[in-house]
Amino acid sequence: MSDYQKTIGIEVHVELKTKEKLFSPSSNLYGNLANTNVNVIDLGYPGVLPTMNHEALELAIRAASVLNCKIRRVMHFDRKNYFYPDNPKNFQITQERTPIGYDGYVEIDDNGVKKKIEILEMHIEEDTCKSIHSKERTLLDFNRAGVPLVEIVTKPCIHTSREATLYLEKLRELLLYANVSDCKIEEGSMRCDANISISKTDTLGTKIEIKNIGSITNVGLAIDYEGVRQEELLEQGTKLKEETRRYDAKLNKTILMRVKETGNDYRYFPEPDIPYIVLSEEEIKDVIEKIPVSADLRREKYLKSGVSSLNTEKIIANKDLSDYLETLGDINYKIASNLLLGDISAYLNKNNVSIFETKLTKERLGEVVKKLDDGVISHKNFKDIIDDVMESDKEIDTILKEKGIENVVDNNLVMDIINKVISENEKVVGDYLNGNERSLKFLMGMVMKESKGRVNPKIANDLLIETLNSKK
Repeated sequence: MSDYQKTIGIEVHVELKTKEKLFSPSSNLYGNLANTNVNVIDLGYPGVLPTMNHEALELAIRAASVLNCKIRRVMHFDRKNYFYPDNPKNFQITQERTPIGYDGYVEIDDNGVKKKIEILEMHIEEDTCKSIHSKERTLLDFNRAGVPLVEIVTKPCIHTSREATLYLEKLRELLLYANVSDCKIEEGSMRCDANISISKTDTLGTKIEIKNIGSITNVGLAIDYEGVRQEELLEQGTKLKEETRRYDAKLNKTILMRVKETGNDYRYFPEPDIPYIVLSEEEIKDVIEKIPVSADLRREKYLKSGVSSLNTEKIIANKDLSDYLETLGDINYKIASNLLLGDISAYLNKNNVSIFETKLTKERLGEVVKKLDDGVISHKNFKDIIDDVMESDKEIDTILKEKGIENVVDNNLVMDIINKVISENEKVVGDYLNGNERSLKFLMGMVMKESKGRVNPKIANDLLIETLNSKK
């Protein structure tokens, strides 16, 4: 085991889910034709004035709340001055001195061991435009210029790659369920940098920054690689310098971008064109009260409703399904979750659609769940009607009638089928009574065959076991 301890701080940029950009009326949309969501404010034309997007301010308050941050009541924006092609004004508007959120934390759970990852600050700022590099030239897409984001900075309190990835997973979940951001790392709406140093003492080592790591998994891999790289250099007697590196996922290594010979002087000063922002207690309270139900509260409800822990985590991992489940009200959550994760998810994936783009209203699913719960239909029946349920406006009873599905719900009729199967399979019954549990599957299969799949499997199975055990 190494004598060195890693110390890690993480900076995350998260784009906010607003309709418009932070200081201009241009659309905040991903995937549009390059340089189409742009106006003169985004391009930094002389004489233009920024206007604060209050939707972005509300989402930032949401983010600060779910990250357990203190929320600053009086704040202003600053100009961060630097020249780079992706920054047409030659300055970026940010919150250097008065970040909206500070002194927060995210609690992670590592196999039952809880730890608070402390957040130093969270500030609002505008994004830069996107640079597309080739061997010959660099192309600029200003659709991203001015997109509102929050930068979330942890204290250097993380010590392992696992803690780092657990933090990022929890951070993503909190912001996603608060409807602050879609947090799509693959689209750049959540971007992660890691600052890593190693030391054998309580004194921090030389900080190395790894920029724009492409996935949460890669953050862990980059941290592990960088820790080993730094240790090998120190053991060789090499003095580390502060530098910026990038992570190459194909090579699983970090690669030097630039050495920090001197500190950056961004010459921050208050943005003169944007008035101070003063938040009232009522405004903050009103925003916080509108935050959707968190993933943790949904977990608790699903588990109490009989949903397995595995299915609960699968539902939480798919926010669309969880949001849909939240609309259903008083329902058998166990049956509903099995349907959503099984045949319904298979249909959605096959047809590449969201559940909200189908005809499966909450009332229709509620009716299907009740019929399954009452034994009126089986899961096999649902497989037979799923296309009609998802694509048509027909009543569920009409679909069942058109498909010729009419199930046996009378227990007396089910018992008649069971007694017939038992009388025709005396040897198999004897095997079961002598302890051969596999014989039960055969007998159950015969019951389903005799009924042509028209009996509820659970009811039939319970009655079959009860009847067989009465013969012992």
